[in-house]
Amino acid sequence: MCRSMGRQLFRFALAFALACVGASAQAQTPADFYRGRTVQLVLGYGPGGGYDAYARLVTQHIGKHIPGNPTVVLQHMPGAGSLRATNYLYATAPRDGLTIGGFARDMPFLGVLGHNANVQFDPRKFTWLGSVASSADDAYLMFVRRDAAIKNMDDLRKKGGPPLVLGVTGEGGAGNDWTVLLRDLLGLNIKLVSGYPDSGGLFLAVERKEIDGRSLDYSALRSSRPAWMKPESGMYALLQFGRTTRHPDFPDTPVAIELARDENARRMIEVADISNTLARPFVAPPAIPQDRAKALQGAFNAVVKDPDFLADAAKMRVDVSPLDGDEVLARVDRLASAPPDVLDQFRKMHERAKAGD
Repeated sequence: MCRSMGRQLFRFALAFALACVGASAQAQTPADFYRGRTVQLVLGYGPGGGYDAYARLVTQHIGKHIPGNPTVVLQHMPGAGSLRATNYLYATAPRDGLTIGGFARDMPFLGVLGHNANVQFDPRKFTWLGSVASSADDAYLMFVRRDAAIKNMDDLRKKGGPPLVLGVTGEGGAGNDWTVLLRDLLGLNIKLVSGYPDSGGLFLAVERKEIDGRSLDYSALRSSRPAWMKPESGMYALLQFGRTTRHPDFPDTPVAIELARDENARRMIEVADISNTLARPFVAPPAIPQDRAKALQGAFNAVVKDPDFLADAAKMRVDVSPLDGDEVLARVDRLASAPPDVLDQFRKMHERAKAGD
């Protein structure tokens, strides 16, 4: 009888302990969870370049807006135009709210197209924090060496002449996709050299004259290579894209949509422009606890309005025109609902680029 009562007391004590643990876990607030912990921001590019500049800004300032004020550290995970990091954030990263990340603006569109077997993510299932910039006051620019064979748009349109040799990283990088689009859709005489690890590698390749130029946004240019904007730099903007009108700082540089030869080309460029507005996206993995997701989304919305964040961004001369997570997801949905024939053309264009055509 004593033995039976002992077993009952043990079961009662165990049940009570488990109930207490469960109640404690349920009562834990985001501030309790994050206090004294470290949040890792995984970036799909190496040091240098526009994505790194924005990631450093977010890393420096977002911690004070997350409940519990955790430490935030930046981890670079370059590879395949940030596809490696995007797959990691979606499929491998812990789903506890301690990992966030950033990747190329074209990654959501790559996920929507669904033609690449290496893509292991559904962009609509990420926990979207938002985008620090929407390119509202920015421009994507094709910057070219003045000593290259191509001197103007007429040269670039010539068939059989010397090509403009541009460097790119991997599939999904904005410069890659736009360059392929311009080459194939507008008939521009462009040769792509792919495989550069990150933006820093592309800058060096241009300066070593391995390639004639590269594409990048104005913010990245101002923060990473401001010397390129000086007349004596030997560099100039040949074309701008990702916007419908010429940027006021480049009034003599044509916009891609001006060169559209027919309605189909215009539709393709308009869809690509939607992708371009997701200029500096940040996410957490899918299916993290809802209260932590809301805490991270709230922190992101707060940091892009933080006076200290904005002051540092102004010093770096980078565009801050934020979108919240809901608006980013709405734009991803717009990409997914583009006309099927347009999406199919993008898939075929990507396949030709992968085949080296």
